Amino acid sequence: MAERVLITGGAAGIGRATAERCRHDGYEVVVIDREGDGIRADLTDPDATAQALAAALREGPITRLVNNVGMVRGAPVEAQTLADLDAVVSLNLRCALQCLQALLPGMKAAGFGRVVSISSRAALGKEQRTAYAATKAGLIGMTRVWALELGAHGITANAIGPGPIRTALFDAANPPGAPRTQAIVDAIPVKRMGTPEDVAHAVAFLLDERSGFVTGQVLYVCGGMTAGAAPI
Repeated sequence: MAERVLITGGAAGIGRATAERCRHDGYEVVVIDREGDGIRADLTDPDATAQALAAALREGPITRLVNNVGMVRGAPVEAQTLADLDAVVSLNLRCALQCLQALLPGMKAAGFGRVVSISSRAALGKEQRTAYAATKAGLIGMTRVWALELGAHGITANAIGPGPIRTALFDAANPPGAPRTQAIVDAIPVKRMGTPEDVAHAVAFLLDERSGFVTGQVLYVCGGMTAGAAPI
């Protein structure tokens, strides 16, 4: 029987590329998203999230989790509303915690687990991203706590920090052709935008059974943009 992996927001973009990579690697993929062919749910709603997780676990435990779903509500700080903050925290942080809590009993029983959370290079700071950057930095903080608490159970927790990745979400927040968007592309040392497959490859490494000595880390998949900017 194939090992199972749960991917939130796996119907498009990085999530879909990760789902495809996981299928290629032999996993049984369970996707929760408001669209697509998987379990459909509005993950901004805690009750709907709980129902979707119960459905996902009906077929048995899941020992690999990719916390991918997320939203951006960009605005200058004076225009960032409390409603924006609440919405982004709920999807980007609360959902990740809720998913891990649901899967944790099965992981502990198996003595094995892999948790990969999709953070962002914006966690290091990005203009017009008060709510988004806060939640992506928070996801890194939670990842480090989970690594400390769960390592003795054979469970690792790591984060991926994508840089500019060509997805619909990126294009919505960074209109193609806009001067600010072109400045982002020009600043990438490898001189190209990233692809969802670039991120999926990094996720696959951290999901692998052989990655058990890597935990509590952030892997920036950013074409070198954090070099010289992020602390070692």
